[in-house]
Order: sequence, then structure tokens, then C-alpha cells
Amino acid sequence: MANRLVQQKFGEAAADYAASAVHARGESIPRLIALVTPKSDWRALDVATGAGHTAHALAPLVAHVVASDITDQMLSEAEKLAAEKGLVNFETARAEAEALPFADQSFDLVTCRLAAHHFPDPAAFVGEARRVLKPGGAFALVDNIGPDSVSLPGASDAALAQADAAYNAFETLRDPSHARCLTLGEWTGLMTAAGFEDVRAERMDQHIPFGPWLQRMRCSNETAARLATMLNAEPLRTLLKPREGDEGRQFTLQEAIIVAHKRDIA
Repeated sequence: MANRLVQQKFGEAAADYAASAVHARGESIPRLIALVTPKSDWRALDVATGAGHTAHALAPLVAHVVASDITDQMLSEAEKLAAEKGLVNFETARAEAEALPFADQSFDLVTCRLAAHHFPDPAAFVGEARRVLKPGGAFALVDNIGPDSVSLPGASDAALAQADAAYNAFETLRDPSHARCLTLGEWTGLMTAAGFEDVRAERMDQHIPFGPWLQRMRCSNETAARLATMLNAEPLRTLLKPREGDEGRQFTLQEAIIVAHKRDIA
């Protein structure tokens, strides 16, 4: 059911995500590449690739890249953009993040950017990422993260739980295929539990124009009004910092960039 909803919502919005500045030119792409330092003989997999922006950035730096997704329209956009860029070491594959259709130890690098908050079973996804990595391989995840003691300093456990519920309700109202934004601590815990080593993380602010954010998911006027009310009320007003900017209403999400490695047994 969850995957069908993702396919429906993102199939409708595929062209918008291909053109989205947040997804195509976000600061997390060059930072991810700097942290993993891809090598020219690597084989890379980008999970839940969307329109393929991360995979396209990796392609000139590695031997081959596979861009996977469950939404056919997104894969078509990724293929079209790859052709426009002249990428010849690029292919797409239809794949669920929690059940990747690839052999064990197939890739040197697995990436996933701004998609994992849609996954019903994040632990299964992390396990699959580790399974398909070669020994010594790198796993790099970028995603929006839920509130914690860093984003809301001084908040009690009860206040953090309230903020977590409010933030994920906000995301789900805009996009019913949203599952949950995990906290940074939850992500690093899952990676450690799966057997990854040298787990390192950074935080990065992502400034979101409110109007285009609504439009990508085809929000109705009623939904847009409800989201605006939620954004202006606590606890989201403190967490997401809504404000008027040069391009209209904006708010700020916090992203995490997490890089981990599979033990090199050689």
C-alpha cells in the first residue's frame, strides 16, 4: 500500500522533481561526494533516485552507476536527463529499497538522498544497503531528520516527542506517502546495529520555498491553508523557522549527511 502511494504521488510529480532546485542543485550533493571521494573504478547504486540528480553527479566520477526507484515516471526522467548530459555509464533499475534486486557485494558505493523518509522499514533498507556493498564499501545517506536535542536545545523528552509528531504530521498532510523522518541518532543507531563501521554524520540546513514545496505535491488550497496554519504555530514555528524571503514564504528543514563503511575483510 505504501509503495503504491509513493508511485502515485511521485509519478504525478516526476517532471517537477526533475526541475526542482532543492533536489537538482542542493548543497548536499557536492558535500556527499566530498565525503565519500568516489573512485574511477567504482560501481555505484543510488537508491530511490527520483529524477536521478545524485546518480548523475556520481556518473562522471565512477565506472558505472545504477539509479534505482519504484516509480517508472521517475526512472524515465532520470534516463532523459542522463541522455541530455551525455552519460554513457548510467542505467536505471526498478527496485524497492527494502528488497534490492541485486547480488551480494555488487557495489562499492550505495547512496540515497532525500527519499528514506518514505521507506516503511528503514532498518530493512539499511540491511539491504550493507548486503549489496562490497567489503570496504561506503554507504552515504542524506535525508531530512526529525527534531532532537540539537535542533531544539533544552527541550524535554515530552516536548521532543510532541515536535516529532507535529513535524511528521505536517509532512504527511502535504504528502500522504511520507512515512517518518527519523532523528540523526536513530539513523546512526540503525547503521551501527546493521554492522556498519566508522559512522560519521553532519547536519545541514535546507531552506525550502513554501509555494513550490506545496506545488510539487499538488496540494489543494484547503491543504495549503492548513499547512500554513501548522507552520505558524508551535512547535513548528520554532523548529522550522518560517519567514518571508526574497522569493516569498520559506522555512528551514535540517538534513543529515551520514557516511558509513562496511568492514573490509580482505
